[in-house]
Amino acid sequence: MPDSSRDTAEGAGWGATELGEYKRLMPHRAEKISWLSPKTLWAARNGVLASWFGDPTGHTRSRWVAQRAAAGAPADKVIRRDDPERFSFLVIGDTGEGDDSQYAAVPGFLKVGQDTRFAVLASDVIYPVGSADDYGTKFFRPYQDYQAPIYAIPGNHDWYEDLGAFMRVFCDDAPPLAPEPAPRPPSRAWLRWLLWHRPRRDDGQRLAEDRESRSNPVQQAVQPGPYWAIDAGPIRLIGLDTGLLGTIDAEQGAWLREVSKDPRPKILITGQPLYVDGEHHPCAIEGGGTVDEIVRDPAHRYVAAIGGDIHNYQRYPVQVDGRTVQYVVSGGGGAFMHATHTIPRVDVADVTEKEFRCYPLRGDSLAFYSRLYGRRLGMRRFFTLTEAQASAVIAERLDIRPGRAPASDARVTWRMRRVAGLLGAGRRPDRAKRFRLPVRKIYTQLFSPSSDTYSPPFFKSFLRLDVTPETVRLRCYAATGNRAQEADPPVEDEVLISLV
Repeated sequence: MPDSSRDTAEGAGWGATELGEYKRLMPHRAEKISWLSPKTLWAARNGVLASWFGDPTGHTRSRWVAQRAAAGAPADKVIRRDDPERFSFLVIGDTGEGDDSQYAAVPGFLKVGQDTRFAVLASDVIYPVGSADDYGTKFFRPYQDYQAPIYAIPGNHDWYEDLGAFMRVFCDDAPPLAPEPAPRPPSRAWLRWLLWHRPRRDDGQRLAEDRESRSNPVQQAVQPGPYWAIDAGPIRLIGLDTGLLGTIDAEQGAWLREVSKDPRPKILITGQPLYVDGEHHPCAIEGGGTVDEIVRDPAHRYVAAIGGDIHNYQRYPVQVDGRTVQYVVSGGGGAFMHATHTIPRVDVADVTEKEFRCYPLRGDSLAFYSRLYGRRLGMRRFFTLTEAQASAVIAERLDIRPGRAPASDARVTWRMRRVAGLLGAGRRPDRAKRFRLPVRKIYTQLFSPSSDTYSPPFFKSFLRLDVTPETVRLRCYAATGNRAQEADPPVEDEVLISLV
């Protein structure tokens, strides 16, 4: 078993290491998305408009579903496969940046997934706005050597152009929706329509050529729509489309309740997680109820709920009526890394630090961001913490054991405490809030997306799930961009889930 970040700093990708071979997979010129660019922010405005003037996602989704039904998609939206009782599949989330951070995860994904039956992309297949022109370098090229079908759940970025490109790629080349008449002015709906970002008319001219990268018959998959269920071996997977704002419409909610009645054990895969950063987000259903109420119902037999959107790995084993449901965040497949060191000491749904798992470790996250702020502010000598120093100060602030054995020189100093406080490391509920740089909220939402790095360690991750009639073995694999972790991807977390 190779060293992971829980074993050594080298296992986390720190130190003098050999660069992986992922660079040879990349196009000659890879796009580097700047989320501080006015052009990018303006193109990605639909999420803000939906929150201001009302969210049209549910209505648009219903039109897509109706179109697919008219084209012959199954009414129950269930994909029935011929998988054996023992099989494996992959889950990878938030992949589509098309730069080093995405491609660095590909060699390990291919190696670990050699014998898997299919893969699921959980959220944000394409950044920044889900354009069809981006699928060549951000989907078809990186996964051209994965010799199995890939299913997908859209994320909010895939919805920024009303899901048109996503439907073309994953849903049998679905034609564009017919335009609807403009709302009557003046109204909130009219203002939204007036400002709404729409795809270019010539978007996707190269799509047929791009498809050739994944044209092998064994790679093909057709989805009944943006949400679906897959009957695979002894389990049912349910993929849920949470749209622009992390909620689902009444029609999808009614479908979820119906497909959840199937007697098989179930795993939910959603665009946004139900537990994340030490908080519960049950996901509201239009008209009443929540997704998590359905997951928690013992009659529905859910054993896990996996969500993307947040770009790291987290796991919360929640006790529900005498059984354990594994709530997982799996969004580390290729975009910038969301900090884990800002997650407060975990105490939610009776899950404490003892049971909680995350990747990257909080100390590695703090070390990564200390280097980032040191460069951006021109204060490297003050801000930069070694991985050992960062781990030590995190352990002190949260009163937890270090993620790996502490180094002998990891004595906590005033400077280390000050840097950790400024960068939002953890929370101490017994002390008043002090000034800290805008890491947890503003930085995560605005500045983190522009902080993607182009050299290791990247702290990317993906999941492999091995299914038998009795159990599901879930493992989180790391991808750092270094050769050592490419050749033998380390396991950062593992749990055996009972299906009995």
